Amino acid sequence: MNTLRKAVGEYLELRRGLGFKLREAGKGLIDFVTFLEGHKASYITRALALAWAQQPLTAQPACWAQRLSFVRGFARYRSATDPRTQIPPQGLLPFQPKRARPYLYSDEEVRSLLHAALKMPCRWERGKLRPWVYHCLFGLLSVSGLRLGEARNLELQDVDLKAGVLTIRGAKFGKTRLVPLHASTCNVLADYLARRQRHWKGRAVSTYLFVSSTGNRLDGGDIHRTFYALSRQVGLRGPSASRGPRLHDMRHRFATNTLVQWYRSGQDPERRLPLLSAYLGHVHVADTQWYLEASPELMREAMQRLQQRWEDRA
Repeated sequence: MNTLRKAVGEYLELRRGLGFKLREAGKGLIDFVTFLEGHKASYITRALALAWAQQPLTAQPACWAQRLSFVRGFARYRSATDPRTQIPPQGLLPFQPKRARPYLYSDEEVRSLLHAALKMPCRWERGKLRPWVYHCLFGLLSVSGLRLGEARNLELQDVDLKAGVLTIRGAKFGKTRLVPLHASTCNVLADYLARRQRHWKGRAVSTYLFVSSTGNRLDGGDIHRTFYALSRQVGLRGPSASRGPRLHDMRHRFATNTLVQWYRSGQDPERRLPLLSAYLGHVHVADTQWYLEASPELMREAMQRLQQRWEDRA
């Protein structure tokens, strides 16, 4: 019979082939199989799944629930070839994750952040493009609704300024999509690309759109550190604050502003929501519907429309 360790490898290969990255799940399931081997178990039981999921004892309930969800998915797969498999039921370690409260940037706050990026000091010649890299990166996030990872992974071949379109490759679940850009955004990108070409002329540089001072793709940690420093500089965060507005909130800002504009132009946001969902790269429209209740301004617009319908019926 196929061993559990081999079955985990096949399961992960299958899921990753469908576009799931499974970084944490992959590490967790290998550890789970090691745990089962330590208990000399040849098949998955609810008791052992629960015992493994609740490690370490000091972890948060959210961590336990996530670990058990890794096992549940693998157990469903394994049950097809080993009927002894016990699938951990839903609700065994109940936990309802809380969405982070989005911060909705004002236009002035975005302008201040972009201005501060351009004012970043440059100590060496190789770092002279850095202010423009971050100015363009943060600006693109604010007007496109891209995830940070999607913007970071953009390559030169993915930018078509003539058509005004970005190609987002290998996003969540391995999907590829086209993101149209406003003419003003294309102008900013064109200016950045010209500066990028002049700066790296005659020197080796990667094909990524946004590159570091060494010519490689921007490091995710450096992006966040730069954002935090600029946020404190413009007052979005306190001098020693460890929490505050996130780069991901730029995505919330884009979605919210789009919905508000639809309301104010007399369009039906509920009917147009699938368009926004596809634009943002959401798998389910329900993931986009959350934006309707995340913004007080959107709730006011929705209530005004509902009140108008009641008045029309009266």
